[in-house]
Amino acid sequence: MSNQIETQIDVTLTERNRVTALFRLILVAPIYIFTASFAPSVAGVESGDLSVLFAGFFALPVALAIVFRQIYPSYLLAFNEALLSLQTRVDAYILLLTDEYPSIEENDVVSVTFPEVDAKALNRWLPLIKWFLAIPLFIIGIVYIIYGAFLTLFAWFSILFTGNFPEFCAEGIVGVIAYWNRVTGYALLLVTDEYPTFSL
Repeated sequence: MSNQIETQIDVTLTERNRVTALFRLILVAPIYIFTASFAPSVAGVESGDLSVLFAGFFALPVALAIVFRQIYPSYLLAFNEALLSLQTRVDAYILLLTDEYPSIEENDVVSVTFPEVDAKALNRWLPLIKWFLAIPLFIIGIVYIIYGAFLTLFAWFSILFTGNFPEFCAEGIVGVIAYWNRVTGYALLLVTDEYPTFSL
């Protein structure tokens, strides 16, 4: 049994809403602004501040708690799980996997399941170097993002002209989202010491 974050998205393949697909980037603005409000200031991007990459997750307090106290505070775990779930719902909507507008609360369309987190079983010193160990994962992840962008563009045209979402596009895009959730769980959220696979 895997000790990774599991992501499930119920993709609607047929009878898609062409109008909302056409204007998806406009329609997603309110929920995107809401989700972005949890992230550090956008000014950090211009100044080269890498803390923007943490996108609102409580990574540093978790790392400190694991290293010094060997505990994963439950309130930080709950927040990180809720935020990753919200971001996944927004991603699923932006990437055309669903026509259902992203809910602020959990729903049945997108499911993000964290492994059982036992800080005593986690290596207390690994959080100091996980970011370094994850560099190959980030590099492969960038390639997957490019792949997912092409699949999304193809799916967008398919929805506009046929009203259907190609199954191979759905599998690829869901795979990219699930891959990045596993990497985030390992390198930033520190919920597991199990190194994620490179496959989608």
